[in-house]
Amino acid sequence: MAIGVTFKETMEGWFALGETDPEAGARKGRSDGTKLAMHASVIIDNIDRFTADEAHPGKLSGTIDFPPFGEGTEAPDGVFNLFSPADEPGLHYMVYELAFEQRGKQCYLAGRKHVRNDQEFDLWSDTTTLYTTLHDGADANAPVIGAGVLRLDLMDFMKLISTLRATGAKTTAQKTKAIAKFGQFFMGELWDTYGPGD
Repeated sequence: MAIGVTFKETMEGWFALGETDPEAGARKGRSDGTKLAMHASVIIDNIDRFTADEAHPGKLSGTIDFPPFGEGTEAPDGVFNLFSPADEPGLHYMVYELAFEQRGKQCYLAGRKHVRNDQEFDLWSDTTTLYTTLHDGADANAPVIGAGVLRLDLMDFMKLISTLRATGAKTTAQKTKAIAKFGQFFMGELWDTYGPGD
């Protein structure tokens, strides 16, 4: 059995129906007092394959809290990518996507963190801000019916770290190695993006 890692992550922010741009949705959500929270479980079932694959894919599941839809809406299937390359040079995405049903209709929540080194030192903002759209259908190609910006605050980041676990490992050494490899990959990608360069 392959050795992997898993962790849980909660992101929350202002969100509104009827908007297609995340920042506009966040402004309207703030004005209307509506927030959306994504409670995500990330599964990387093979840490060696994950680090070797350029897209760095994993599996995502979780629940969604959004007042118009209710609390704890189950989202059993989703997509996760960490530092996936974009078409724009120097830009990588952290991708969080969840499929769910709302009153018998398929919906799809698609979020991206934009990771790039620009003129400001914005590592924390880039890696904790999820620009999110809600789609009326089975995937991100369906029409957008809502948008907003979700964030990971410091308390939730600390909770994330505490949930990091190795899967498929039979010994303590294997567990330690898997978690260390994930940590080294994560920090290495951050250094490549935000570290001093030419």
